[in-house]
Amino acid sequence: MEPSRDISRLIEIMAALRDPQTGCPWDLKQDFQSIKPYTIEEAYEVADAIERNDMDDLTDELGDLLLQVVFHARMAQENGDFEFGDVVEAITRKLIRRHPHVFSNASADTPEGVKVQWDDIKAAEKAERASRRQARDEAVEGDGGRLQGVPRTLPALTEAIKLQQQAARVGFDWNEAAPVLAKIEEELAELREALESDDKGKVQEEFGDLVFALVNLGRHVGAEPEMALRGTNEKFRRRFSHIEKTLEAKGEDLQRASLERMEQLWGEAKGLEADHSKPTTR
Repeated sequence: MEPSRDISRLIEIMAALRDPQTGCPWDLKQDFQSIKPYTIEEAYEVADAIERNDMDDLTDELGDLLLQVVFHARMAQENGDFEFGDVVEAITRKLIRRHPHVFSNASADTPEGVKVQWDDIKAAEKAERASRRQARDEAVEGDGGRLQGVPRTLPALTEAIKLQQQAARVGFDWNEAAPVLAKIEEELAELREALESDDKGKVQEEFGDLVFALVNLGRHVGAEPEMALRGTNEKFRRRFSHIEKTLEAKGEDLQRASLERMEQLWGEAKGLEADHSKPTTR
């Protein structure tokens, strides 16, 4: 079998890997639950390639993510549930339906108008899915209330944002950032109390409340929490790398360096970043 630019070749390869007689023992052993972690991992690797602006890696990682889609579709086909073509048909139908301002006669001239229209269509789709599930005597998505549509498997920061957004749509939200800052101060005080009590369960609970409030602040001020934290992570990498490289250049051992010495170099790294960010004058 030869590689190809045609998606049908990937589908053929997956079918061969899952062939009960001649397929791959590892691929044959997998099911939806065992493959799920790989699906999540591949999505993160796509994000990492984008973060690094590495188009070679992005090509590979998008292929790996596409493989996950084909893998899940193949297992579903074997179970008689659906196949890859159904997945493609479902997403094309969804995109056409959710963009009536492009593919029909509806009008939405601003991003905000598109968002309102998109939410209305999603709500109608959700009602249709609930009706289909009821017809099959399955659990209805809406049974858990308005927040049921927010997947629990999302990264926690993303889940927090989506929960807050859903609550905000029915008015359970502040109109400005100031009350959120007050809430953060309240949660911080409660965390201090928990630390004094030495109750680890309470500390974790209050720490979670504080993080949730910080996510809410990010939502109000337009700072996406995941991206903000990623930026801070990258900044930490740069500054810690400066500590390592400086110590190595001076013949000092990182393991034996004092906290005071490392904090001095950390401040030095901050100063260098500040100097680089200053506008140059002629």
